[in-house]
Amino acid sequence: MSADPAPRHQSRERALTLLYEAELKGETPAVVLGALPMAPDPYVTTLVSAVADRGDEIDALVGDAAIGWELARMAVVDRNVLRLATAELLVCDDVPTAVILNEAVELASAFSTDDSGRFVNGVLATIATNVRSATSD
Repeated sequence: MSADPAPRHQSRERALTLLYEAELKGETPAVVLGALPMAPDPYVTTLVSAVADRGDEIDALVGDAAIGWELARMAVVDRNVLRLATAELLVCDDVPTAVILNEAVELASAFSTDDSGRFVNGVLATIATNVRSATSD
């Protein structure tokens, strides 16, 4: 019996919890993903693996776009929402940029501070312009 894949919103939420868990445990996202007793939805795996595989590139993109903010000073949830959405911008060409940004703002607003949605939106808008316009030529 095979279950239908979870809607992408739920997949993003699950991926965020795994990235958060990895950071709190001091583990890599790949280790946390590999330790799960059951494989998550394929989209969760895609997102978490992208963050694991391209972490340095993603952190550089976030750091460059978050003017005046060091990654280490950001709220843990905000940092991981930004990593997740940046990974999605990089590896999921089939997902519209606006959807990725809206989902990230929704996650930040739901799980972080009152100002997180605006912060995440501003940083991701810059990243999306840099990443998506460079690949859409």
